[in-house]
Amino acid sequence: MPEPVVELTEDEKHLAKLGYRQDLDRSWSGFSNFAISFSIISILAGCFTNFGAGFNNGGPISVSWSWPILGALILVVGFTMSELVSAYPTSGGIYWWAAKLGGPAAGFFTGWLNLIGLMAVTAGVSYGCATFIDLTLSTFSEGYAAGYSLTRVFLIFLVVLAIGSVLNIMRAHLMAVLNNISVWWHVFGALAIVVLLVVVPDQHQSFGYVFTERFNNSGFADGDTSGGTFWFMIVPFGFLLTQYTITGFDASAHLSEETSSASKAAARGLWQSIAYSVLGGYILLLAVVFAIPDDAAGNPDNAGVGAGGVAYIFTQALGTKLGALVLFISAAGQFFCAIACQTSASRMTFAFARDGAIPGSRLWQKLNRSKVPSMSVLLVAVVSALVTLPALIRVNLGTEEAPLIVPVAFYAVTSIAVIGLYLAFAIPIYLRWKHGDKFEAGSWNNGAKYTWMNPLAVAEILIVCTYLMLPFVPQAVPGNENFGWKFVNYAPIVTLGALLALAVWWFASARRWFTGPKHTVDQAVIEAFGE
Repeated sequence: MPEPVVELTEDEKHLAKLGYRQDLDRSWSGFSNFAISFSIISILAGCFTNFGAGFNNGGPISVSWSWPILGALILVVGFTMSELVSAYPTSGGIYWWAAKLGGPAAGFFTGWLNLIGLMAVTAGVSYGCATFIDLTLSTFSEGYAAGYSLTRVFLIFLVVLAIGSVLNIMRAHLMAVLNNISVWWHVFGALAIVVLLVVVPDQHQSFGYVFTERFNNSGFADGDTSGGTFWFMIVPFGFLLTQYTITGFDASAHLSEETSSASKAAARGLWQSIAYSVLGGYILLLAVVFAIPDDAAGNPDNAGVGAGGVAYIFTQALGTKLGALVLFISAAGQFFCAIACQTSASRMTFAFARDGAIPGSRLWQKLNRSKVPSMSVLLVAVVSALVTLPALIRVNLGTEEAPLIVPVAFYAVTSIAVIGLYLAFAIPIYLRWKHGDKFEAGSWNNGAKYTWMNPLAVAEILIVCTYLMLPFVPQAVPGNENFGWKFVNYAPIVTLGALLALAVWWFASARRWFTGPKHTVDQAVIEAFGE
């Protein structure tokens, strides 16, 4: 008897044209695809965990002005990537686009940058979640607070990674359900926090304070707030707040092989997750800055906020109980975000391993009975834990009597995430611009607007990534009398060191065997729909 003809869906046909058979479970809806990027962006995570990076480097203006300006530029980045995912909806996403448009070398370096960024963002979000879990418990219990240690926070971080790994190894559809829940947690949770910050405090700061107040707690330029150093170095340090919060939206691409009507749904999910997060995050951050309490002299308590971050604002403006509630809402949102980060990173690991680019590829591309790359999930968790080990080192810029603890390791990990991810984004965005009208656009595209969108997106990425490689504090500058390695921003060491190692690997070996994305689709499948 003749073999029965396999009826393929439009998604399966599109995927087969790109060279892959449908191995993953395509059970995600368009909303679920949007939900995972929205969950990874997580305004309840980045807005709060990196609030100090913005506030101490410029003051309130680093929130009220930097956020909307950078947010608009990042949305342009999102539009350029939506066009690419519409044309090439594969789990490999970013590196697949680069390989398609620029050849194996472009795909190789893009893939590794993307993988480094995804593992770093998983580490950063999970550690931030652990910090907020610890803050929540400390607010509820003075006895628990008295036992604070970096080791305790790190252990909570490991538990977050472990629980996230277990959940991710189960059916992929469970992740879709959790991300759907996460969207509403973020929407209603952020709304609840905004309402509390507007209604409960007895006093709020003025519009003048929120939109014009500036200060420099970086330690550079002797606290100057008017010269070129302030505007062109100190304020850009605060870009980490926005750029780190609004990242990870490439998850819509990595989950496209599991999304129905992916050519349109993944494209919409990507840019809409950015747009809604920029708007929602701005409202949330403005509510936080307006709620900053006054000090004993009746002036805005900039020093208290600079040292204590958002937890100080919440407990001072709302009281202990409501402050703890807000911290819990944020910690839960960050937990959803951490799980989603592991999902995205594991799919990228699976896809890159599928094409033989990672040592031990046969292991990392294995799927369990639920069609989940379980070994990739575990790899992401282990690497995330290792890259965060420096967080165990206490960095105090003050004295033992008046400590000023700076989370250098956390800022470094989040900087690695931003640099790795965004540099990976820049390569295919540039290559698409270079291809011009020869590019075969998908059902969702930018039309002729790519001619200005793509170079603008690349310029924004390169400028911000350059700033995030600079020292965070004067003590990290070689030659400073108080220089110490514990103060050093190790983001450039990791990212540039990795690129150097990859370059050596490429020219010594990889260029001989890495030929770009491999085809897994059977010839019979291609013939089944007439290709």
